Amino acid sequence: MAETTAETTELTSQYSAQVSGDLERNLKEQERLSGEIEALQAQLAALQHDHTVLVNIQQALGIPAAPAAPTAEPVATVPAARKKAAKASGAATQTKDKKPATADRKRASQKTAAKTPATASASPTLVDLVREHLAGLSEPRSAAEITAALGQQHPERTIKTTVVRTTIEGLVARNQAQRTKQGNSVFYTAPDAAETAAPSEQPPQQSA
Repeated sequence: MAETTAETTELTSQYSAQVSGDLERNLKEQERLSGEIEALQAQLAALQHDHTVLVNIQQALGIPAAPAAPTAEPVATVPAARKKAAKASGAATQTKDKKPATADRKRASQKTAAKTPATASASPTLVDLVREHLAGLSEPRSAAEITAALGQQHPERTIKTTVVRTTIEGLVARNQAQRTKQGNSVFYTAPDAAETAAPSEQPPQQSA
């Protein structure tokens, strides 16, 4: 009975460790996929915004410079004097219609110029934002601190700490970020900052 109990306890411990490991891997995979989904959603939103701008420009450029000529049903019965008057009035109408069309094109170009900065500002992905933020740091920061800073810089975006941590870990895997651990806390910085900070910690060499 004692041996059976010991074997059962050992199996339970093994299964418990395996389940704990599987759960941890599952959570990490969820965080990684959440980061990728958010980055893709940001790219999709930027593309949709660009599509709206382009459709508006296309519609503005598609406006005809002059409307179609009025139907000439009574041409056969209209006297010559009335024909001349009709031509004169038609020319005046075309001249008036061309001015609004020109104004519409100017307004469309102004709208395009105004929307271009918005499109450019919506294009950076979370990876780009994190990389730029790390490059501007003078000392390591935690994922929570980086998330708070990005949230203040980009209040229009929903930025979560788990997603930021996953994004930074991806940069660390590509040697585009540096991870340092102090006790139970993990801090991140750009590789250049970590390399430049290292020599300053070395004691000066004594001259012979």
